[in-house]
Amino acid sequence: MTSFPHDTAGEPDPLRALDLERLRRRTSMKWRTYPEDVLPMWVAEMDVPLAPPVVRALTEALALGDTGYPAGTAYAEALAGFAARRWHWDGIAVERTALVPDVMLGVVEMLRLVTGPGDPVIVNPPVYPPFFAFVAHMDRHVVEAPLGADLRIDPAALEAAFRRATAGGGRAAYLLCSPHNPTGTVHTAAELTAVAELAERHGVRVVADEIHAPLTAPGVPFVPYLSVPAAARGLSLMSASKGWNLAGLKAALALAGPGAAADLARLPEEVGHGASHLAVLAHTAALREATGWLDALLTGIQANRRLLTALLAAHLPGVHAHPAEATYLAWLDCRALGLGDDPAQVFLDRGRVALSAGLPFGTGGAGRVRLNLATPPEILTEGVRRMAAALK
Repeated sequence: MTSFPHDTAGEPDPLRALDLERLRRRTSMKWRTYPEDVLPMWVAEMDVPLAPPVVRALTEALALGDTGYPAGTAYAEALAGFAARRWHWDGIAVERTALVPDVMLGVVEMLRLVTGPGDPVIVNPPVYPPFFAFVAHMDRHVVEAPLGADLRIDPAALEAAFRRATAGGGRAAYLLCSPHNPTGTVHTAAELTAVAELAERHGVRVVADEIHAPLTAPGVPFVPYLSVPAAARGLSLMSASKGWNLAGLKAALALAGPGAAADLARLPEEVGHGASHLAVLAHTAALREATGWLDALLTGIQANRRLLTALLAAHLPGVHAHPAEATYLAWLDCRALGLGDDPAQVFLDRGRVALSAGLPFGTGGAGRVRLNLATPPEILTEGVRRMAAALK
């Protein structure tokens, strides 16, 4: 895979469009979970206005009263076009896609297709906390294959987990986070090839959560899991949700490799009913018409990464930010500060800044926090100032 085209000509940085006063008028989880004196830099919502093509699509639908049930394959076609332009991958076959309510509910449905109650699901902690919660809720159990010291997939740990998961001869699945949340790691073609070959050798089915795929840093190529030749039996979930801040507009797509088409065909038709027609219109418009907006956003995120590095060096030299290649999240190692396993609670109590605690991310999360970079530079600066003030 080569790197994607990157052109922000004429597009303003969405991260510089809104001020704190306007953001506090929002009623979503990020802005209403904590009291008003707390600066929220935790959950994965971005402090940006919607991309104009998305606003147009929604406004036109509302004006027309087009608020019924979703129909057609426009979303899948838009994703296929985006993948071809962005990742130089033409492997999305519309007939091997299915509409699902969102990525995590899609993950649940894919795991139901390839595992049964009580079966193991392998994950790579530290990893997105709902991986643990959703797997447990659907009566499967988690087997951990922790990331290596470099916070990349550890092949030896993964193979050991595959062996444990399949020792009894039953079915097992591997829930791959790509790009990885919270580290922002982008898996290479070689790494994904090794994963796919290992999974085939052990009979483990791979389900890839690729929700952060549009959010790789400028010049960093994203490799879709299903683009790997050995991944023909894989399943993937994709969405415009994270790239264009559409979490409240529920719609995602499940994708099947050629060897998993029969599995996806068994997906109950009613699963697609959970997606919103307006959401499908919004996601489709984002993928088709708002890539310039996305590129401007990615440039802004990269600038905020550099700003965070400078702010930590100046105010919190004991905190190490893992270098990220994707997402708008920063994984911070705070162990040198001596704040215990849950530094996020200290930053909240003493500094009035809300970060995501590392502990729910599983093994490797103690002493860490996750910080949301998708915010105006002024808010990022104030957030680090508050974190530093919490140590005084």
